[in-house]
Amino acid sequence: MAANQGERIRRRLSTRERREQLLSVGAQLFSESPYDEVWIERVAEIAGVSRGLLYHYFPTKRDFFAAVVERESERMLRMTEVVSGVPVREQLTTGLDAYLEYVETHAHGYRAFHRADAAGDQGVRRVYRRALAAQERQILAALAADPEFGPRFAERCELRLAVRGWLAFTTAVCLEWLRGSGLSREQVRDLCARALLAVIA
Repeated sequence: MAANQGERIRRRLSTRERREQLLSVGAQLFSESPYDEVWIERVAEIAGVSRGLLYHYFPTKRDFFAAVVERESERMLRMTEVVSGVPVREQLTTGLDAYLEYVETHAHGYRAFHRADAAGDQGVRRVYRRALAAQERQILAALAADPEFGPRFAERCELRLAVRGWLAFTTAVCLEWLRGSGLSREQVRDLCARALLAVIA
């Protein structure tokens, strides 16, 4: 009887819900183990589906991990979207608050996302690097449009590299924070904000 009930529950999930369920399981497993140590069979087992059904959604393990990375990238970009006309200094605080809310709420996804660069699969690494480039463009666009920083923007050819370095710094800080650094969210936010302002000053 219990098995039949479980079967009915699984059938009730829509395609979108099932895909989200599988990606959530994947985010957890990829956050805990390197890419090569995550087995598709384990994902299917935790999700309560057959391996064949998982492969129906994601033809290969690379496709599956790439989809996990893309989902987390889209979440981060949505939560830190630039607001036109608002000064960078003001957006920095609200943007980092939103970013850290994402990091804390979706810790598995955040860790999984940043494991992608260490994956041996070049296709997965390309997805990860595209996602970082999108974050970089978002920040650079906000700086270019800002009344304070915009006028100097064209003269600072090193700014793109500086922003890239800041993203790496912020990632390292956030990963340590998730491990239990003892800092509050506000302390992490202020640390990261000061670092970016120092870089672009």
